[in-house]
Amino acid sequence: MSVRKTNAANTTVTRDMRKFVEHTGNMYETLVIISKRSNQIAAELKEELNGKLDEFNTHVENLEEVFENREQIEISRYYEKLPKPSLLAVQEWIDGDIYFRHPEEETN
Repeated sequence: MSVRKTNAANTTVTRDMRKFVEHTGNMYETLVIISKRSNQIAAELKEELNGKLDEFNTHVENLEEVFENREQIEISRYYEKLPKPSLLAVQEWIDGDIYFRHPEEETN
């Protein structure tokens, strides 16, 4: 799921937990699945942001001069305005885009 194409809310929304539990039957299992997906999204966003910001790094060590790069500031602001990874993961769960399985059941 692309962060740019999501319809996730930017703020916290009260949700009915009974709808979350429909797929798994267990509230805690659902929360673990969503939190693991949230961690994956956060890692992807961090890697993407660091890749874009690395283009602006200068490898010259000069403590007296600090350059403000307008493009770098705009990229940072864009990522700050994105919905939080937990909200993106919840939206993916609601849309049914998260795949999960039970490996212990597959081995039996």
